[in-house]
Amino acid sequence: MNLQSLYAGPLVADIAIAFIAIEALALWLLYAARGWGVAPSKYVLTVLSGLFLMIALRCALTPNWWPGMAISLIAAGLVHGADLRQRFRKHQ
Repeated sequence: MNLQSLYAGPLVADIAIAFIAIEALALWLLYAARGWGVAPSKYVLTVLSGLFLMIALRCALTPNWWPGMAISLIAAGLVHGADLRQRFRKHQ
Protein backbone atom coordinates (compact mmCIF):
# COMPACT_ATOMS: atom_id res chain seq x y z
CA MET A 1 0.00 0.00 0.00
CA ASN A 2 1.40 3.36 -1.00
CA LEU A 3 0.53 6.80 0.33
CA GLN A 4 -1.69 7.63 -2.64
CA SER A 5 -3.90 4.58 -2.12
CA LEU A 6 -4.08 5.32 1.61
CA TYR A 7 -5.54 8.76 0.95
CA ALA A 8 -7.80 7.57 -1.86
CA GLY A 9 -9.65 5.02 0.25
CA PRO A 10 -11.64 5.04 3.47
CA LEU A 11 -8.70 3.79 5.58
CA VAL A 12 -7.45 7.33 6.20
CA ALA A 13 -10.85 8.26 7.67
CA ASP A 14 -10.85 5.07 9.77
CA ILE A 15 -7.48 6.08 11.21
CA ALA A 16 -8.78 9.58 12.02
CA ILE A 17 -11.91 8.12 13.64
CA ALA A 18 -9.75 5.80 15.75
CA PHE A 19 -7.57 8.69 16.92
CA ILE A 20 -10.62 10.79 17.82
CA ALA A 21 -12.08 7.89 19.82
CA ILE A 22 -8.78 7.18 21.60
CA GLU A 23 -8.28 10.85 22.43
CA ALA A 24 -11.82 11.24 23.80
CA LEU A 25 -11.46 8.06 25.85
CA ALA A 26 -8.08 9.17 27.23
CA LEU A 27 -9.44 12.59 28.21
CA TRP A 28 -12.44 10.99 29.88
CA LEU A 29 -10.32 8.44 31.77
CA LEU A 30 -7.88 11.11 32.92
CA TYR A 31 -10.72 13.25 34.23
CA ALA A 32 -12.56 10.32 35.83
CA ALA A 33 -9.50 8.82 37.50
CA ARG A 34 -7.60 11.91 38.61
CA GLY A 35 -9.90 14.87 38.17
CA TRP A 36 -7.36 16.38 35.77
CA GLY A 37 -8.11 18.00 32.47
CA VAL A 38 -11.41 19.10 31.08
CA ALA A 39 -14.81 17.80 32.11
CA PRO A 40 -16.39 15.69 29.36
CA SER A 41 -19.44 17.98 29.28
CA LYS A 42 -17.13 20.74 28.00
CA TYR A 43 -15.89 18.85 24.93
CA VAL A 44 -18.32 16.05 24.09
CA LEU A 45 -20.27 18.05 21.50
CA THR A 46 -17.10 19.25 19.81
CA VAL A 47 -15.77 15.70 19.62
CA LEU A 48 -19.08 14.40 18.27
CA SER A 49 -19.18 17.08 15.59
CA GLY A 50 -15.68 16.16 14.43
CA LEU A 51 -16.49 12.48 14.59
CA PHE A 52 -19.54 12.94 12.37
CA LEU A 53 -17.40 14.88 9.88
CA MET A 54 -14.89 12.03 9.76
CA ILE A 55 -17.73 9.55 9.25
CA ALA A 56 -18.98 11.72 6.38
CA LEU A 57 -15.47 11.69 4.89
CA ARG A 58 -15.36 7.91 5.20
CA CYS A 59 -18.70 7.62 3.44
CA ALA A 60 -17.52 9.97 0.69
CA LEU A 61 -14.44 7.80 0.11
CA THR A 62 -16.54 4.62 -0.05
CA PRO A 63 -18.41 3.99 -3.31
CA ASN A 64 -22.20 4.33 -3.13
CA TRP A 65 -22.30 5.51 0.49
CA TRP A 66 -23.69 8.96 -0.31
CA PRO A 67 -26.76 8.58 1.96
CA GLY A 68 -24.46 7.96 4.92
CA MET A 69 -22.44 11.01 3.97
CA ALA A 70 -25.55 13.18 3.82
CA ILE A 71 -26.84 11.91 7.17
CA SER A 72 -23.43 12.37 8.80
CA LEU A 73 -23.11 15.93 7.51
CA ILE A 74 -26.58 16.77 8.80
CA ALA A 75 -25.71 15.24 12.19
CA ALA A 76 -22.41 17.16 12.30
CA GLY A 77 -24.23 20.40 11.59
CA LEU A 78 -26.87 19.77 14.24
CA VAL A 79 -24.30 18.83 16.89
CA HIS A 80 -22.16 21.84 15.95
CA GLY A 81 -25.22 24.07 16.35
CA ALA A 82 -25.93 22.56 19.76
CA ASP A 83 -22.30 23.14 20.75
CA LEU A 84 -22.45 26.79 19.72
CA ARG A 85 -25.75 27.25 21.52
CA GLN A 86 -24.28 25.77 24.70
CA ARG A 87 -21.21 28.01 24.49
CA PHE A 88 -23.23 31.18 23.87
CA ARG A 89 -25.55 30.42 26.80
CA LYS A 90 -22.59 30.19 29.16
CA HIS A 91 -21.30 33.61 28.09
CA GLN A 92 -24.58 35.46 28.49
